[in-house]
Amino acid sequence: MTTENPSPGAAEAARPQPFADPGAPFTDLLPETRRELAHRVAVCQAEGRAPALVATVVRAGAPVWSGGVGELPAGAGPERVRFRIGSITKTLTAVLVLRLRDEGLIDLDQPIGRWLPAPHGSGATVAQLLSHTAGLAAEARGPWWERTPGELRPELPDIFGPEPARHPAGRRFHYSNPGYALLGALVERLRGEPWFAALRREVLEPLGMADTSYAAEEPAVCGWAVHPHADLRQPEPAVDTGRMAPAGQLWSTTRDLGRFAAFLLDGDPAVLAQESLAEMRAPAVPPEPGDWPTVYGLGLQLAREDGRTLVGHGGSMPGFLAGLWLDPEERTGVAVVANATSGPGVRALTRELLATLRRREPTFPAPWRPAAGADVEATRALLPLTGSWFWGTQGYVLALGARGAVSLRPAGAGGGRASAFRRLGESEWLGLDGYFAGERLTVHRAGDGRISHLDLGTFVFTREPYEPGAPVPGGADPAGWTA
Repeated sequence: MTTENPSPGAAEAARPQPFADPGAPFTDLLPETRRELAHRVAVCQAEGRAPALVATVVRAGAPVWSGGVGELPAGAGPERVRFRIGSITKTLTAVLVLRLRDEGLIDLDQPIGRWLPAPHGSGATVAQLLSHTAGLAAEARGPWWERTPGELRPELPDIFGPEPARHPAGRRFHYSNPGYALLGALVERLRGEPWFAALRREVLEPLGMADTSYAAEEPAVCGWAVHPHADLRQPEPAVDTGRMAPAGQLWSTTRDLGRFAAFLLDGDPAVLAQESLAEMRAPAVPPEPGDWPTVYGLGLQLAREDGRTLVGHGGSMPGFLAGLWLDPEERTGVAVVANATSGPGVRALTRELLATLRRREPTFPAPWRPAAGADVEATRALLPLTGSWFWGTQGYVLALGARGAVSLRPAGAGGGRASAFRRLGESEWLGLDGYFAGERLTVHRAGDGRISHLDLGTFVFTREPYEPGAPVPGGADPAGWTA
């Protein structure tokens, strides 16, 4: 069976139903785009030999296409059928942890042992656990935890084997499922309620993710192990993983994952601010050798493809594969789920669907508009800062943004270090990205109030190269420029 819906959860509707932005333009897809999306989904299901596979595409906060292939429950749109989503659960857990930080209850750079009496890993910081750099073992102790009940590991000490640490904390990326069990326990301790209860109240309900559940609820599909060399299969167990649940327990639908994708793209003040989501998307450590295009942030994976950064997470549990990937530049997202332990290339399919949308229907840029309201006077006051500056002989251009923000970019094709800056006060800005992230840009004035130079992390920028009389470290040659 192949099913295609123009808008998840509303098969009878002619137009997509928005998640967050009722006025978003160009959310309807062209027929040829929809056909290519449906074809790619069908090919992935057939070649990957998945009993069922469903995908949903989101653009500008709205679902624009959903399709499903295979054995799907009758009477429900494919985007409303529950599949297990595996480690996408980790990203939801990470959002809960960032909420604790934003409320001032924890510090990401302090050891988790300050708030949770962890039997192992207590010296690792919360950020290290979020980014899989705590050095903890990849898997829980005992038999394969994803296929055995959580009762085998009832308390935190039970999830760790005889060698809980595999690497020194903070030194390298090493994916750790038990690390997220610790983060779930941290949420429970500080919220005074079970991890999933907090998740449902603080994240799922505000985002309208009513179809995301701890265990399977109808309509749902069975998870299957498909024989690699024959058209045969057997069901996989769907266990309650107990203490390991924050690492991979949840069931969801592509409709709900589409809502989560819209949130990860734009934020929601009721759940997490855009600034905190930006932290989650920032690389935490260098990639491992052999995996250079992919790095990990705080609960999110980042991948470089075709010159752009994609953000998301994959998931797998016995009988299930899932992927949720976003293209922030295009404001698009794709969720894919399948009920097979292995076979379908879910991660590749998410990238293909994003690429199809980008190639066939690229996002229109927001129209340029002049400054308005309070920004007009603020921008006029900062005009003397704009234009050409020099660090040594390297030319730069300083330009203004909204709300007093500035950017400093190399001039010409010679290269150099570029950064954007957020205003802190009358004469001070904070670097947001690039080489100068976290550094202070300070405007210095002469006695008559005229701007004399800029200081950026001890680098002095002047209006002319090695301007005479400017406080350039080491000074300028008294003879000036000579042949």
